Amino acid sequence: MDSVTFENFRCFRERQTVRLAPLTLLVGENSTGKTSFLAMLRILAQLEVGETAVDFKQPPYDLGSFDEIAHNRGGGGGRATEFTVGVEHAYPNIDPDVDKLPGPRRGLYTFRKNGSAPELFRRTMSAGDIAIEEECNSDGSYCAQLRIRSGAWILELPSGSSGRSNLGQYWGFIDRSRRNPRYEDDPDSWPQPTPIDGSPEWGGEDEYGLWRLPYLTNRTKAGAEAMFASAPVRSKPRRTYEPARVDPDPEGDYVPMYLSDLSYQRERDWKALKGQLEKFGKESGLFDELSIRPLGRSRGSDPFQIQVRKGDRRRKGAKRNLTDVGYGVSQVLPVITEMLRDDAPDQFLLQQPEVHLHPSAQAALGTLFCEVAAGGRQMVVETHSDHLMDRVRMDVRDGTTGLQPEDVSLLYFERNGLDVCVHSLRFDRLGNVLDAPRGYRRFFLEEVERSLWPQK
Repeated sequence: MDSVTFENFRCFRERQTVRLAPLTLLVGENSTGKTSFLAMLRILAQLEVGETAVDFKQPPYDLGSFDEIAHNRGGGGGRATEFTVGVEHAYPNIDPDVDKLPGPRRGLYTFRKNGSAPELFRRTMSAGDIAIEEECNSDGSYCAQLRIRSGAWILELPSGSSGRSNLGQYWGFIDRSRRNPRYEDDPDSWPQPTPIDGSPEWGGEDEYGLWRLPYLTNRTKAGAEAMFASAPVRSKPRRTYEPARVDPDPEGDYVPMYLSDLSYQRERDWKALKGQLEKFGKESGLFDELSIRPLGRSRGSDPFQIQVRKGDRRRKGAKRNLTDVGYGVSQVLPVITEMLRDDAPDQFLLQQPEVHLHPSAQAALGTLFCEVAAGGRQMVVETHSDHLMDRVRMDVRDGTTGLQPEDVSLLYFERNGLDVCVHSLRFDRLGNVLDAPRGYRRFFLEEVERSLWPQK
């Protein structure tokens, strides 16, 4: 995702568009919409693979009903009757045919109330000079505008004419125009798209343009299943773990079992991941060694323990159970495991990953984020840690991870009455924050002034 757009979504009233980067940091006071922003990215991931019935309560985000999502202006302003979210991104280079799309792909999605839930009723998908704009009306009728280089057409279907009133009715007309064999015996009784703006008849000479339209409905792996979203507080450590099915979850309950299975079944992969986890453990000062201790002879089916070792320059130190070391180790382990595993997803949505970590460990986490982002994955991180942000600034300045200033976006969430404005800030090559509004760092500056000049 290169940028996102939102309007009347939760605490965001005005339409705003903000830039995302390989590494995007979300900063601001509590209750300014940072978690809502992460939830919006999860929703957009579902919409971008063509889903229309998206889940607004999928863990770790529970956005509630329509009335809890649509912006409430308060007083006489009332609640918005619809809300909009959108995204722009370069089309993934997984198919040579996608290079035929003229420019980045944009999707804009608008929801209204249906009962108590949000319902998608309007969406626009475009790339350069091709676009699909469609809408389902409350009476069940359907309307779409289809645009390609050689013309534009309107497709209108009355209520019930297609047997259903959901979005996506244009597919049948595009397939007919491309002479899909499954329509050879179809009497083609549906209305045909009507030319507008002096365009030729539908399905005419521009086969190439019609052929490109379906690519606007992004059929790639870039959906919610290719995104990891973490909860702000992860699972509590256990002294002993029982073998169980490995089902990923935002709290990281599955991680001990995943590590155990990996150590028993894929020794080479386990050694590689173990080495990376221990590298971070040493750099952060959390642990030097991580190991799985089986409590029976049947490896993989008997209980086991997670142990860590922390030593000094002369001694390795004793192995200790995960429950007997600092709480920060168990809280950060699920996050770093997800990022470092060889089959890690392409995008990460992380809520306060620095929870329970010492400042030096928070800083080390900042370096790890830079390394993962420089490796081609996208990180969106909600944080309250100055130490993490300062480490990112310094790593960009010093070039230690290969991450460039343009590869980092700093989104500052600023409250303005009942609304929130999101400022897109960036770094220069010295690690300085550019374009910062007056409110940015105001609190921290006031605290520094107070420490230097005590109030009388």
